[in-house]
Amino acid sequence: MKLVFASNNAHKLAEVRAIMPVGIDVLCLHDIGFEQEIEETGETLEENSSIKARTVAEFISHQSPIAIPQIDGIFADDTGLEIDALGGAPGVYTARWAGEPAANRAKALRELAGKANRRCQFRTVITLIRGKETTQVEGIVRGSIATEEYGKGGFGYDPIFIPEGYNKTFGELPAEIKNAISHRARALAELVKVLNC
Repeated sequence: MKLVFASNNAHKLAEVRAIMPVGIDVLCLHDIGFEQEIEETGETLEENSSIKARTVAEFISHQSPIAIPQIDGIFADDTGLEIDALGGAPGVYTARWAGEPAANRAKALRELAGKANRRCQFRTVITLIRGKETTQVEGIVRGSIATEEYGKGGFGYDPIFIPEGYNKTFGELPAEIKNAISHRARALAELVKVLNC
């Protein structure tokens, strides 16, 4: 099975390829010659995920079958960090809350300074398009925000996110543990169920 993942984010792509079962070939946007930026204008994770998948599906529909070999589906994800004490913020603005990853992490730590409730969740919504059929699935991992950054692994908010049941951040945990319990892993597990793999 050949699927296009609507992303050129190398970190995300490596994570997705490591999680997906054998037999599913995951292509990125670069692999199909899609180089434009997709504007995430939605107000929810569901809307942004859908915008990305639909934009790529539209692009593929206008390409020659010779240029792009047979594709079995397109999927896109959007992920948000939802912090309880901040009313679910940054949510849909997670990636661009303060500009770039280090600034985003610093802002989260500032906003939670002195707050006892540091509970939060990461939520990933995946939109899958196969032919005329569109399906959405989600994955959630609960956890809390650390008081400072720990670890150099992962990306984004990983050095400050401590998943429930662990005492280390995603930035400290080995990739194989993160890839087994993360929001993206859980959403991908739901995607695989839909694909009947």
